[in-house]
Amino acid sequence: MTDADRIELVRAAYRAYEERDRDLIEQVMGEGLTFFAPPDPGIDRAEYFERCWPNGAHIKKFEFERLSEVGDEVLVTYEATRTAGTRFRNTEIFGFEGGKISQVEVYFGWEPE
Repeated sequence: MTDADRIELVRAAYRAYEERDRDLIEQVMGEGLTFFAPPDPGIDRAEYFERCWPNGAHIKKFEFERLSEVGDEVLVTYEATRTAGTRFRNTEIFGFEGGKISQVEVYFGWEPE
C-alpha cells in the first residue's frame, strides 16, 4: 500500500462522515478494526458502528491541520464544525492492514476559539 493510498483511505473516512455515507465508511474500515478513545478503549468494529458512527450526524465539515504519513500510520489533526456551528479539534492516528483502516486512536478535548 502506498502513502497516497493510506492518505486517500483516511480522506474517504472523513468524507463518509461529512456525507453521512455508511457504505463508504464500511468499505474503508477493516473487519478487524480496533478503535481507541478515552470513552471507548479498544472497541471492535461492531461497537464502533453502534457507538461512534451515530455521533457523525452532528458533524458538518472537517478542516485538516495535519494529514501526513508517519511510518506505516497516518496522523491527522483537524478542526471540525458541528451542524450547530460550534467547533472542536481532534488528533487521530490511523493504522492499516489488508488495504483498509485497521486501527484508530483518537485524542480530543480542544475547543478552538
